[in-house]
Amino acid sequence: MTRQFILRARAEHDIQSAFEWYESQRAGLGAEFLAALRERPEAVRAHPESSPVLYRGSRRAVVSRFPYLVFYVVRPERVAVLAVLHHARNPAIWPRR
Repeated sequence: MTRQFILRARAEHDIQSAFEWYESQRAGLGAEFLAALRERPEAVRAHPESSPVLYRGSRRAVVSRFPYLVFYVVRPERVAVLAVLHHARNPAIWPRR
């Protein structure tokens, strides 16, 4: 079954903020972040149940090379990315956003 893949607006904002910060550190680093980040949704799309369940059905995937986590939920008809957060941030904040 092919599930619809949804990137929530808040997750898009998280990605944009991280991209801008990395670009401000070194030109091209933001693009490297986006390339590493792109791998996670592809893996999540292929194997959505491979990451552990954390809280109320949410799951987390680790971004390679960068200290970021992708939080998402799996439903029968879709996979929704809820947040993309730095690993040092408290993950308890994103369900309230």
